[in-house]
Amino acid sequence: MPSREATTMDMPRLKKLYSEKLVLEIQKKLGLKNVSQVPKIEKIVVSVGLGRSKDDKRMFEVASNTLAKITGQHPVTTKSRKSIAGFKLREGQAIGMKVTLRDQRMYEFLDRLIQTVLPRVRDFHGVSNHGFDGHGNYSIGFAEQSVFPELSYDDVSTPHGLQVTINTNAKDSEPAKVLLESLGMPFAKENK
Repeated sequence: MPSREATTMDMPRLKKLYSEKLVLEIQKKLGLKNVSQVPKIEKIVVSVGLGRSKDDKRMFEVASNTLAKITGQHPVTTKSRKSIAGFKLREGQAIGMKVTLRDQRMYEFLDRLIQTVLPRVRDFHGVSNHGFDGHGNYSIGFAEQSVFPELSYDDVSTPHGLQVTINTNAKDSEPAKVLLESLGMPFAKENK
């Protein structure tokens, strides 16, 4: 059995920071009695919806390649749940793809997102405070994939958007925001 020191050496930087230091800080900020009540990230879902390009096989290939390179995991195809004639959409038709990240890969991806990707966004003044869904989850949308450093020039020749959803076990938006701010998420300053 590996020693405890060996396992903490393999732990992603952000996960180590959270477990060793941030848990207690968040507990104080939120006034929680028990460490078990401190919110934590459960999973991160990175998805691409292809919309009008849903019939273009090349776009599916480009989106699949993008998600695989960004996350290090093979994406799953998402299909429509029902037919909508106005959108020329049939039930069961492929309309996008997604990757669900958990544990080690989740923390590594979040660290890269905060430290590398967000500063590369043009005219960046912080992420929106309105991305919370009221149930402790936060979503960020990217108009194109070129801000991710893992992608080469050839990978971004066909631009498409993507969505990053951070799912936490917080019951509402305020504890989730405190958690994300503690992890280093740069929220935009609100004008009062």
